[in-house]
Amino acid sequence: MIDHGLPRTATGTPRIDPGIDIAASADELVNGLLEHPWGQVTPSVYETGRLVGLAPWLALHDERVRYLVRTQRPDGGWGAPHRGYALVPTLSAVEALLAELRRGPADRSGPRKAVDRGLTALGEWLEGGGPPIPDMPAVELIVPVLIDRINDHLEHLDGGPSGRRLVPPAGMDGAKAALIGSLVRAGADLPDKLWHALEIAGDAAAGARGTAPEHTGTIGASPAATAAWLGPAEPPPHHPARRYLETAARAHGGPVPCGLPITVFERGWVLSWLIRAGVPVRAPERLVRELREAIGPAGAPAAAGLPADADTTSAALYALALAGAPHPPDVLWGYETPTHFCTWRGEDGRSITTNAHVLEAFGRHLATVRGPAERYAATVAKVAGWLCEQQLPDGQWTDRWHASPYYATACAAPALAGFGGPGARPAVERARRWTLRTQRPDGSWGLWEGTPEETAYALHVLLLSGPEGAEEPEVRRAAARGAAVLREAVRTGSIESNNPPMWHDKDLYTPVAVVHAAILAALHMTAGGISDG
Repeated sequence: MIDHGLPRTATGTPRIDPGIDIAASADELVNGLLEHPWGQVTPSVYETGRLVGLAPWLALHDERVRYLVRTQRPDGGWGAPHRGYALVPTLSAVEALLAELRRGPADRSGPRKAVDRGLTALGEWLEGGGPPIPDMPAVELIVPVLIDRINDHLEHLDGGPSGRRLVPPAGMDGAKAALIGSLVRAGADLPDKLWHALEIAGDAAAGARGTAPEHTGTIGASPAATAAWLGPAEPPPHHPARRYLETAARAHGGPVPCGLPITVFERGWVLSWLIRAGVPVRAPERLVRELREAIGPAGAPAAAGLPADADTTSAALYALALAGAPHPPDVLWGYETPTHFCTWRGEDGRSITTNAHVLEAFGRHLATVRGPAERYAATVAKVAGWLCEQQLPDGQWTDRWHASPYYATACAAPALAGFGGPGARPAVERARRWTLRTQRPDGSWGLWEGTPEETAYALHVLLLSGPEGAEEPEVRRAAARGAAVLREAVRTGSIESNNPPMWHDKDLYTPVAVVHAAILAALHMTAGGISDG
């Protein structure tokens, strides 16, 4: 590994230092992908709570309990300020701390106070049918299961059914989770992506016959699912699933992330964002080879334990093409629907960012293909047209994999600008106008508050989708102000603390290396003398 002397975060990702060349920082970031092959991701309140409840025997248990108490917000909830996003982590934390209280160790004043405040917040949120809940993986299964468990704890601790109880949001009665539990108990085949949330199956999850630990030791690339599969009894020290959980826990001093590993996902995004922005990064030969080898007959999964998906596959294909190792994108046709491309076969939702990445994969290949290209061209036109149709009237896009519209717009607008042709230009211009209009007075961009991550995405929209060679004073001024925000965040070391988790899994999370790549790319694009004049 190349050592550029960069200070590192707790997860091993190099901190971006204003005194270090961006190219050197990018090289260090890329080489770190090999040093930390499972990926670099922030801990999750939801997943940490599940381990407190399911695996009290696991090393650093008390640290996980303290983490839950420490991360409670002043209003009694956990997670993002939006109640819909806060519901799942708050339910998980309250259930975990109630389970800890039922175990009865001596000093439990901290957990008890946190539970009381959390229950008060949940009671307010769930009144009248509950808050609008974002499209998060397995949320319709997780919420009723956790509410049932909380109510069971309360009945035990309060001495009977007349005490406190939570009411599930409208339309979440737990019937689907119960059905999945019965199917797991019967050993039925389940869609691969359901193993990522195996914990919702309750007691049936223990030793479920339909799955087994991957080579990393994980079930479904999830600490919670892995703990549920192990069951309540402490496994022997050499058990691969136990080793996986211990590795995940020790990486953050006790708490654990939602998804781990995230190997292929992280590598595809980091490489493509850096190279697309013109950062002169050198992709190690081993990294390119392993990324290519991850693409199988069904495509590439985000990591071991997850099914292949069109989003990861297309991002890996695009990264390989940019790195000078192109791979035909034909495997993506397995995800084609009559109107667009699905992330997983048979899914209910639709993803803007998946289709933007599909457009980049096919568009890049079409630009270099020799021989018949009619089907590639038709695919590019189809996906570009669908993306334009999904744009909101004000010019933004939103997506099911990220809370912020700046991420979705930073995926869609550059993809359309690069490969959508003249017909996509009006949509791209609307996106750029929306981005300019929504810049905050301090020069940042953000959904709930200005953040370095979202500011970087806004700069990607403005600087990667404009007409080639056009002078746009308004864009230059906005980009200069945004770049100043990023440089100040780098100077003060506040990139980590000022980037709240915004990526969708069972809980919100931050893929640290991916976000750093976006910021480095934005800094590189604005390092060439953008001024505010």
